[in-house]
Amino acid sequence: MALLVGVISQKGGVSKSTIARLIAREYAAAGWDVKIADLDISQGTSTDWKQRREVNDIKPEVAVEQFRTVAQALKHADVYDLMILDGPPHSMQGTLEIARASDLLVLPTGLSLDDLKPSVLLAHELVKAKIAVEKIVFVLCRVGDRENEIEEARSYIHKAGYATIEGSIPEKTAYRQASDNGRAISEVTFPTLKQRAEQVVQGIIDLLSEE
Repeated sequence: MALLVGVISQKGGVSKSTIARLIAREYAAAGWDVKIADLDISQGTSTDWKQRREVNDIKPEVAVEQFRTVAQALKHADVYDLMILDGPPHSMQGTLEIARASDLLVLPTGLSLDDLKPSVLLAHELVKAKIAVEKIVFVLCRVGDRENEIEEARSYIHKAGYATIEGSIPEKTAYRQASDNGRAISEVTFPTLKQRAEQVVQGIIDLLSEE
């Protein structure tokens, strides 16, 4: 049975697909058979990224396929070691289906209250729907250089009752350029930025290893 990771949000622009691709790439590099189920049909961000990766002949290969429903994606899960469900924003029903199926739920969020508040409210809604708190973890993305701002956001999430992954993903041109070339953010050439991406994904790997 495949491990299932849901990467979800209630709004766009919080690096959801960036985190999905980061997880997929690291597991693929370790020899796992991985697929991203791109459930955001309207945008298809991960699907477009996969095409750019193929054009630039970047290894390891990461399988990506679009699915209209979670049920359709799950029919394909058993042939993979890991399936990442890259969920659509603004779809509580789809998000809940992802949550029920997944071994781990990753909620990327920015630092502003405009990002934090709906992200925490989403987590609350999942808990109300009987999703275990232990399955939910937040990743701080698109952060700036102010460490105190990062820690304030982390504290906001912790006070709401949820865990955060150690480290954070800054808003950097190099990450955008990597994505434009079909690379994950751990495939940048700048050592410090590579280390930051690797720290975040290692935290997710550690949680999944407990499953």
